[in-house]
Amino acid sequence: MSNRTRPRTVVTSPLRGDGREKVEKLVDVVLYDPWIDHRPLRILDGDGLLALLEENDAEALIVEADFVYGAVFEHPLEFIASTRGDPNNVDVSAATDAGIPVLSTPGRNADAVAELTIGLLIATSRHIVAADRATREDRIVDDGLIPYQRYRGWEINGCTVGLVGLGAVGQAAKWRFEGLGARVIAHDPFNRDAKHSLDDLLAEADVVSMHAPSTPDTKGMIGPDQFALMKEGAVYLNTARAELHVHEALIEALRSGKPAAAGLDHFEGEYLSPDDPLAKMGNVVLTPHIGGATYDTERRQTSMIADDLERLLSGERPEHIVNPQVLGDG
Repeated sequence: MSNRTRPRTVVTSPLRGDGREKVEKLVDVVLYDPWIDHRPLRILDGDGLLALLEENDAEALIVEADFVYGAVFEHPLEFIASTRGDPNNVDVSAATDAGIPVLSTPGRNADAVAELTIGLLIATSRHIVAADRATREDRIVDDGLIPYQRYRGWEINGCTVGLVGLGAVGQAAKWRFEGLGARVIAHDPFNRDAKHSLDDLLAEADVVSMHAPSTPDTKGMIGPDQFALMKEGAVYLNTARAELHVHEALIEALRSGKPAAAGLDHFEGEYLSPDDPLAKMGNVVLTPHIGGATYDTERRQTSMIADDLERLLSGERPEHIVNPQVLGDG
């Protein structure tokens, strides 16, 4: 670390709440330019970040969406803070080789994603999107049927929810489902509180909700065989990553009725073509990766970074440092 008590810092992540004031006391914010405020969207790569660092004679970075790779490491940095649960926008190996601490914010959006999961289930099982559209289009009575006939659904109270993944988001979803009266079961080989095998969970659950991380081991973990195990009338939710299921298998499974409906918040490449079969299915509710998009997520990530910067700059080990070995104690 340098002898400066307040490192000159470029910030391209949104900061919110009391944590922002704390950050500004700990470091000298020489540029505050959040990516999310740019129209059109601006995501910087290593060259772009290097230019900002050099233009502002900066010694540190706080980022969220920008990619801290390559040319950035031509510039001496005291720390890199990524306001993500998984700082996959940072070349952690290169940072470690350069002796630069990398901070992250695990669990920052767990409550937000869990709430959207509940919302997708209610929207899906209670036909909210279709009922809204019918109301706007003056189709209160449609083909001789009233809404009470067309839009009957199942309550959460009394159903069995199967969580695939019991990390921060899975745990945040668990108590919410339980609070609504559901029985919750879980599969997670890394959590001893998750007692079910994947196959047993799929066969038992009325609702299957995906909260596993996207890794080589979990990619495509829900395919044709897994969908076939689901109960008739089951609902499939994925607010994690589209890579966890096989896209074509999900389409065929929805056509077969197992699952009967789906709520999805992520698509490969962050895009779903209007021509994709999922976009034409009335038993599917789609949102464009907005699970973590709350002001509370920004407030939480700011507080987490502020607290860890205070630890780092006072010579203590930060709670959420990705590469503690650069401090000589990991």
